[in-house]
Amino acid sequence: MGKSAARATTLKSVPGNSLSGLGAKHPLREAGFTLIELLLVVALIAIASGLASLALRDPAANQLENEAARLSALLESARAQSRASGVAVRWQAQSDDKDAPGFQFIGAVQDMPAGWLTDGVSAEVVGAKAVVLGPEPLIGAQRIVLHLGNRNLVLATDGLGPFAVADSDTEASP
Repeated sequence: MGKSAARATTLKSVPGNSLSGLGAKHPLREAGFTLIELLLVVALIAIASGLASLALRDPAANQLENEAARLSALLESARAQSRASGVAVRWQAQSDDKDAPGFQFIGAVQDMPAGWLTDGVSAEVVGAKAVVLGPEPLIGAQRIVLHLGNRNLVLATDGLGPFAVADSDTEASP
């Protein structure tokens, strides 16, 4: 055979026969997300929804909690002043005065505020007209209900401990 005779060869692979040589945007290439990518997206969504729920907390509830903490501190301060001076001290809500709703301390207490920090807050003493704060170290169990709009919060003492926010399950009158 001469030079003119062609030799027959068989190609084992032709261009385009394998998926490994395809680019990322080729329609035959498999597309999808890895498990790590999906877990990362789910975790980010969970964190974002948690932060959003904290940011959407009711401002009236925050204001009422702030008023309760402030009133609790004021009551304990007046209670301490009453014990130190030996003079009886009472706290009374002024719910009948619609122009200037607030409260007053009756007795020998000095420099005590007489109003709420937030407009619309009112209070009522459960089962009495006023809260007795001293001078005895042991006072009776007492409850004060704070109102702001449709929100209520109960401050209570057992007579020995300080005034604190009571659980909503124990809101029955003493």
